[in-house]
Amino acid sequence: MSRTAPRIGVDIGGTFTDVVLEADGERHSTKVLTTYTAPEDAILDGIAQVLAKGGIAAGTVVQIIHGTTLATNALIERRGAKTALITTEGFRDVIEMRTESRFEQYDLNLVLPEPLLPRQRRYTLAERTSASGEVLIPLQRADVEALADKLAGAGYESIAVGFLHSYLNPAHERMVREVLAKRMPDALVSLSADVSPQMREYERFNTTIANAYIQPLMKSYLDRLLGRLQAAGFDCPVFLMHSGGGVISLDDAAAFPVRLVESGPAGGAVFAADIAAQHGLDKVLSFDMGGTTAKICLIKNQTPKTARVFEVARSYRFKKGSGMPISIPVIDMVEIGAGGGSLAYVDALRQIRVGPESAGSEPGPACYGRGGARPAVTDADLVLGKLDPDNFAGGSIPLYADRSAAALVAEIGETLDMDAETAAFGVAEVVDENMANAARVHAVENGEDLNEYTMIAFGGAAPLHAGRLCEKLGIERLLVPPGAGVGSAIGFLRAPFSFEATRSVYMRLSDFDGSSAAALFAELEREASGFVRSCDAQAEIRAEYKVYMRYTGQGWEIPVMLSAAEAQAADAETYKRLFEENYIALFGRAVEGLDVEITVWAVNATTPPAPVSVVPAATAGTEAAAMTSRDLFDPALGERVKGQIISRDTLQTGQTIAGPAAIVEDETTIILPSSRHAIRAADGCIDIHTKA
Repeated sequence: MSRTAPRIGVDIGGTFTDVVLEADGERHSTKVLTTYTAPEDAILDGIAQVLAKGGIAAGTVVQIIHGTTLATNALIERRGAKTALITTEGFRDVIEMRTESRFEQYDLNLVLPEPLLPRQRRYTLAERTSASGEVLIPLQRADVEALADKLAGAGYESIAVGFLHSYLNPAHERMVREVLAKRMPDALVSLSADVSPQMREYERFNTTIANAYIQPLMKSYLDRLLGRLQAAGFDCPVFLMHSGGGVISLDDAAAFPVRLVESGPAGGAVFAADIAAQHGLDKVLSFDMGGTTAKICLIKNQTPKTARVFEVARSYRFKKGSGMPISIPVIDMVEIGAGGGSLAYVDALRQIRVGPESAGSEPGPACYGRGGARPAVTDADLVLGKLDPDNFAGGSIPLYADRSAAALVAEIGETLDMDAETAAFGVAEVVDENMANAARVHAVENGEDLNEYTMIAFGGAAPLHAGRLCEKLGIERLLVPPGAGVGSAIGFLRAPFSFEATRSVYMRLSDFDGSSAAALFAELEREASGFVRSCDAQAEIRAEYKVYMRYTGQGWEIPVMLSAAEAQAADAETYKRLFEENYIALFGRAVEGLDVEITVWAVNATTPPAPVSVVPAATAGTEAAAMTSRDLFDPALGERVKGQIISRDTLQTGQTIAGPAAIVEDETTIILPSSRHAIRAADGCIDIHTKA
């Protein structure tokens, strides 16, 4: 790590708040339990700890980058502001009707998730814009003023405005904002033409409502955090990680908080991509397992896969289609309720189930001794010997193995006639198989073979489970980077300033208008660059171009990347060739005789990545000396084995470790199964391979 001015990354998770300080070529980190009622308390506590470790004064810090689950939690727990929706007459129930698809086709008792706003909080105005942007029914200002007075009397804190086809012509939405600014000056207003200017009104309306719903909460939190930091002596800018894998300003985050919904996991994917670049890896499976969830992401050519729609708060066994769709640029990953705090139980069919409910940090797993009575994954890991009860989180949190055993017997063992160890084995295998299955499905959906991939594992719980996950997935190589326990927070410090601007403009290649396409890209580039300039006025900015395309008559699109030359040339044949190449890669063959259409255009403005030095391959040297040994349960063998315990801090480049073993550090533990061996790479990564 080169000499740098002090920078801090902060990641609020469901269980822990991770804080990382990088300065003068050194890194200091800590994990503190998340304080739900006032998240800024944990942040200030963690920052004080890392500053003390580094001997650095608050006033010398030049940048703080923050990612948070607050936006996600507010949507899941329905803890947002009193919000109203204003939409086109006749479209009041769009967010309740959804897309009319059934995410569980044969379930006769299927219950759809409740919309974020009940019907009495959804209002309409007589107006209409066509699919080409032409005004069919003009909006009357007097109607808007009358509705504004009604909303003011009802005491709404935030207003979402979403009219039909406003992404093509936002004039009516802007008129509403002008009137509300005069009649309701204290209310926050979110326009769909600003938040998500894309086709498909259900997704667009839902995204705009979500933004309005959490905006007062997030603005209040960010204001409090900034005030607390300034009072503590920090005089530096604070930036927020957004879901697309970049960094935006505090003001932009307050205006578009819905873009923060996946900010923590996005930081993890950026961290994994940086490690992939250092090791020259083009196919990587990022595995991030924390206290509440596990996140899996495909990274190709050192770039995480992205999408423009994802779901929050899936209500039906984390099944696709059962959540709230959020239509914003986002790193594409699969997320399941499988973390260290995920609770285990026996269902009606006498099967062990794990998650999605989590013990969180309050009260936490049973082994925390903070009042938790139900067993979590961490309890199973402790009983199986994966964790040292005296050195968890660097010794700051004592663990009580007897309480874990009692909880496992009470919740699982008594029902299934198992002792504590067998119950723990069952819990660990279930959670590992859940994650493996999620990875398999995600890979198949993207046309990828995981046998060709290297796994990069990080997060407090991932190194405990990654070895077993590789066994299940047939992955030969696993990297656990230094700082893995706080990987997302490190990722924040690697992320570029970036913002992706999108627009829905329908265009068939048979009617392709090159000049209009070039003009649209130029407009989007100006918009995206403006957000980046708000973070760093002098930064070098690169533009990345993308279109979403499909065969005419298909229901969904695939993303197609364009070079700057291809975007500016705006040639229909080039677009068709690139589309067919991507389509064949996904589905195996092109479809002859069908026209192709573009539905969404996007430009991502980003600062260039920092140069990366490729890590030389480590030459195997001496075998690392063990500090001690303890019994580790090896699930592949179904029995306990004598495992050596090795301190990661003592490992030298080239030293090797043969499994079974546990490589320990303050923030996590790497479990090396009997089937694997490891070597310490030059950059400190633990490079794990299948034994020959």
